[in-house]
Amino acid sequence: MSTKPSWDERYRRGEHLSDSPAPLIAKAIERIQPGHALDLACGAGRHALFLAERGWRVTAVDASRVAIEIVRTQAWERGLDVDARVADLENHEFEIQPGSFDLICDCYYLQRDLFAAIRGGVRPGGIVIAIIHTVDDGSDVKPMNPDFLLRPGELRRFFAGWEMMHEFEGKPADAQHQRAVAEIVARRPIA
Repeated sequence: MSTKPSWDERYRRGEHLSDSPAPLIAKAIERIQPGHALDLACGAGRHALFLAERGWRVTAVDASRVAIEIVRTQAWERGLDVDARVADLENHEFEIQPGSFDLICDCYYLQRDLFAAIRGGVRPGGIVIAIIHTVDDGSDVKPMNPDFLLRPGELRRFFAGWEMMHEFEGKPADAQHQRAVAEIVARRPIA
């Protein structure tokens, strides 16, 4: 059963339309030279648009047609060039080309079989910024399917051998999210 219609409907109703990026994204790129960025499961484009406004060439991918139309409209209205694509990541409709990106963002989306492609898709010296919900037994937020929640330390293990520029597990600084997260900013080794 596909979840795309429910996400399309959420975007039609105006859910998930914040213009503010996650604080980690804003902080992580402060001292990084803009290059080519990939925003996976971009939703309505808050991170893709933020990056494009700061000089990044951005490819934004999401399974929701409604979300991608929002990204395209917002980019056009702001005079930004964002390559926004409809693609179902779960069905591997978008292939991350090896060594193609200086930055890959994976925010609030967990697809474990995508991490090898994310690792390979970052150029040497490039970074991955990931913010993903974790198992949170003490939360008063409604339960989620555990298949979509990271276990403690799991995100770090996906990037073993990379330089950890930022690492955190706990309640997020992003006011839009109440559930605990794992966060990393990891740089791919040059050699």
